[in-house]
Amino acid sequence: MTNKTALVCGAGGFIGGHLVNRLKREGYWVRGVDIKEHEFGNNSADDFVLGDLRDPQICAGLFDRPIDEVYQLAADMGGAGYIFTGEHDAVVMHNSGLINLNMVEECRKNNVDRVFYSSSACIYPEYNQLDPDNPKCSEGSAYPAAPDSEYGWEKLFSERLYLSFARNFGLNVRIARFHNIFGPQGTWTGGREKAPAAICRKVATAEQGSAIEIWGDGKQTRSFLFIDECLEGVRRLMLSDFEGPVNIGSEEMVTINQLVDIACEVGGKNLVKRHVYDRPQGVRGRNSDNALIAEKLGWAPSHSLREGLGKTYTWISEQIRIQEKELV
Repeated sequence: MTNKTALVCGAGGFIGGHLVNRLKREGYWVRGVDIKEHEFGNNSADDFVLGDLRDPQICAGLFDRPIDEVYQLAADMGGAGYIFTGEHDAVVMHNSGLINLNMVEECRKNNVDRVFYSSSACIYPEYNQLDPDNPKCSEGSAYPAAPDSEYGWEKLFSERLYLSFARNFGLNVRIARFHNIFGPQGTWTGGREKAPAAICRKVATAEQGSAIEIWGDGKQTRSFLFIDECLEGVRRLMLSDFEGPVNIGSEEMVTINQLVDIACEVGGKNLVKRHVYDRPQGVRGRNSDNALIAEKLGWAPSHSLREGLGKTYTWISEQIRIQEKELV
């Protein structure tokens, strides 16, 4: 247990809500802040500020008491249907950029002991992710930079922003690059959901033997990390002397077709894949390289994708049942 204080930016989101719970279990006094309340009521923060972090005054007001640790997860983001269409590039860059510029300055001004910034695997160059069987996502491969989305470019800029404040002002930062974090209490419908949630929803709502839509040929590869392991990695990084950036992700790489097969197995359904090619697909291959996290933290995620997907599928199925009852 501890008597430390923590500020979680993005506490109304999926990872932020779970992180608040984790910090509370460890004995922290936690203040959460977000532009919205948690969609599923997952908010155990001691204090929750409903505020827009693009506003410098809102950011300044968060430090009316000493804050030991800041976890900056707030961002304008979503799944492939939001990030890769090109329709939201300006707001993604503008909103997330403002949030990070405001927060890093407040952390400096208020002498925060340690600051965590959640970057993304989307910063890795597209040219290293063309082969679905052999993607290269080691931390040192980020340059020469060529992310496949403006979301990735903003994340890379913000990494450099926090590291420059570390060099010039002595800010004690920790940076992790998240690889497809998933689990219960995450967005599962509406267009901003990521692949595991979207596929669980499609399988759960499909009639036995029917077809479900898969974006692309399904041979794109990815790895997916369950939320509990993500939080374990974050906390280990924060407690370490390693600044990062470091990957926090799974090395269990699967094709999207295989992800669908696992979801069908979990749901007990026999379904047909109907591939469509007019929707965003992202890079051809991406997988977390965990050599550095194993070296620096003596740890790497180990839970299976099937185990995490089972928990996620069960939760999404329950959300669907709740919606159906409300419509009756």
